This record gives sequence, structure tokens and C-alpha cells, in this order.
Amino acid sequence: MSDPRNAAHDKKVTQEKKHHPAAVAVADAPPATATAAADESPAPKPPAALEGSMVVLGKLKEMEFYSRANLVRLAELVLTVEDELKQGDVAAPLGEVYSAQNAFQTKLTTLIEAYQDECARLQAQGT
Repeated sequence: MSDPRNAAHDKKVTQEKKHHPAAVAVADAPPATATAAADESPAPKPPAALEGSMVVLGKLKEMEFYSRANLVRLAELVLTVEDELKQGDVAAPLGEVYSAQNAFQTKLTTLIEAYQDECARLQAQGT
């Protein structure tokens, strides 16, 4: 019986061979064709300020996602420490960390809403 890794490698090599001619054809295309296609794009490029702001907004939303996940984990830990482990001396500091994370979450959500409004304003200016 043959090694499944060999079969997977053979499959990968076959796929690369199939995709390689297309990549060569694109690379051999004259530069004027690529420029003409870029000039015919239907949507105008957004202003740099809007583009940068959208990147920042995405990062803020990512932070908010992880903040919310941390809040859920902290709540689970508080319940575990208080109810299951009966460690009251640790529960109080853990509750303080939960409160701080909750405050951070609230402020971050407010900031995201304000920043979304700013992005909408920039988008309206650009069009």
C-alpha cells in the first residue's frame, strides 16, 4: 500500500502544473492591456483618508470581538471560582478584572459607533 502523503504530494504537483500555464499567459500579456483594464474600473478609488479610516474601523471591530470573548471567559471564570471552587478571596479580584473589561467593552463599542459615523461622513464627502 502506498503512503497517503505521496498521493497528496502528487495531487498538489498536478494542480500546480494545471495552474502554471495560466500564470505564464498572464505574465506574458502586454502591459497596455493591464493598464486599460485598470482604467475601465467602474468604481472610483476612495480617498486615502476614507481608505485608512476603514482599515482602522476594521481593527477596532476586531478588538471589540476579542474583548467580548474575553468578557464571556471572565464571567465563566468568576462563576467557576465563586460557585464551584468556593475561593472567595480570588473571586473579588477576578470580579474587578471583569468590571474593568466590561468598562473597556462599553467604551470600545461607543468609539466604534462614533468612528462608523465619521467613516460615513468621509464617504459622503468623497462621492
